[in-house]
Amino acid sequence: MAHISTLGAGIFTYLDLFKGTIPSGTDTAAECAALFVGTTPGTADADHVRMPSVREFPSIGTPANIVNVPVYGQNTSSQVQGQSDAPTLEVTVNYVASDMEAIHLLIGQPVVFRFMMTDAAVTTNGAADSTLATANTEFYFKGKIEAILVNPALTDATTATVTLSAQSDFFGPATIAAA
Repeated sequence: MAHISTLGAGIFTYLDLFKGTIPSGTDTAAECAALFVGTTPGTADADHVRMPSVREFPSIGTPANIVNVPVYGQNTSSQVQGQSDAPTLEVTVNYVASDMEAIHLLIGQPVVFRFMMTDAAVTTNGAADSTLATANTEFYFKGKIEAILVNPALTDATTATVTLSAQSDFFGPATIAAA
């Protein structure tokens, strides 16, 4: 299995949420991936939600933990390993209130997030909608939806900024063959 090795306009990206009971010790990409397996192929079960109408995704991954330290008498500072804080991630969605009802109910609740990047459309439970899907790359993390701020607009689609907090390390990238 290989990660996506070419870029193109046809790359699909999804943000899925597992809102069920998260087993203690869920600490690997494989354990997180198991949470996203639906009970019926091609359909989502009650514990899975896909973030609707995502317009912009944030950068995803483990942030650098580098601190710049001034050195007395030197023109440049040196860099040392420091503490990295879990990032706050902001996702912009095209806001349709009825599409966002399930997301609003999850504010403040612990969930597992899956960012999935693939070359074909994929259902919520990970099954490919097309035989063209050969592999996808997935990042997982535990966290919460902290806020949803609606951005009304007169000239463009109404959008919302959905703020996510990461409450674990990022698990991934994991390469998992599409079904």
